[in-house]
Order: sequence, then C-alpha cells, then structure tokens
Amino acid sequence: MSYPSPKYRGEKGELSATYRPAGTPPEFTYSSGNTVHYLATGQSTNGQFGLYRWVMGPKPSGPDPHFHRSISESFYILSGSVRIYDGKRWIDTEPGDFVHVPEGGVHAFRNESGAPAEMLLHFAPGAPREAYFEGLPELGSKTDEERAAFMLEHDTFWLD
Repeated sequence: MSYPSPKYRGEKGELSATYRPAGTPPEFTYSSGNTVHYLATGQSTNGQFGLYRWVMGPKPSGPDPHFHRSISESFYILSGSVRIYDGKRWIDTEPGDFVHVPEGGVHAFRNESGAPAEMLLHFAPGAPREAYFEGLPELGSKTDEERAAFMLEHDTFWLD
C-alpha cells in the first residue's frame, strides 16, 4: 500500500484547520433525547470521511442489523456500554473499544445497558449521513415505497 496522490500541491501550506469546542450543542436531537453531533461531515472533508458523536440516553435504542454497499462504518466507544452486532454475535463494548465494519459488513448497535452511552461513528468515504439521521423520525409517516426509496438513497440495506 502506498500514499494516495497529492491533493494539495502548494509549497507553503494553508491556514485551513477547523475547530469545534467541546461545548458545541448537537446538530440534531431525537424525541428520545438521543443526540448526534456533526463533528466532520462528508461535505467538510471533501468526501474523505464523516465523523459523528452519537449520545444515547438510558432507554434502549439503535438500528437493527443492516449493511452498506458504498461506505464503511466504524464505532469507537467513549462512555457507557453499547452492544454492537458484528454479523456473528452481539458484543458488549466498553469505553476505548473499537469496531470497524467494511463495506457489505452486517452490523447493528443498541444501547441496552439502562445507562447513558456515547460513541463516535466514522463513515468512509464521507457520505451525506446528516440527511439520513434527520430523516429517520419522519419514516413512520411515509409509505412503504417512500421508506424503501429513503433507505436506497442512504445506502442502508436491512436484513429480513
């Protein structure tokens, strides 16, 4: 494996870093109280990756087993315990645990601990996951066809 081709060809570097203070409020809050912080979106990273902080309250929550065809997804546990399905078994994680799921890998996550939990979600390349996160609460009012189109648009394929 080698380094990718250069994307920046200047000689002196740029002043282009971004800073997000720890106290920045979440970009999206669900009715359950769970929140998502958009740390780095595909748009802000020129499509290289997306990084999100997912904060879950003590009530059970999380998606069922599914896979993505065009993006990988990684999980890094910051606090609490999140159950992560790796396609074979459910793993009770703890802070510092990391799980990587390549494209096509079956996975799911749930907070079933009865306590708050927090993790980082990393997607590569940087797909527009914000529209997926924000569209989830409206799915209950959609037709079967509209829900299927939404999932297809957001590269999410559920297991039967």
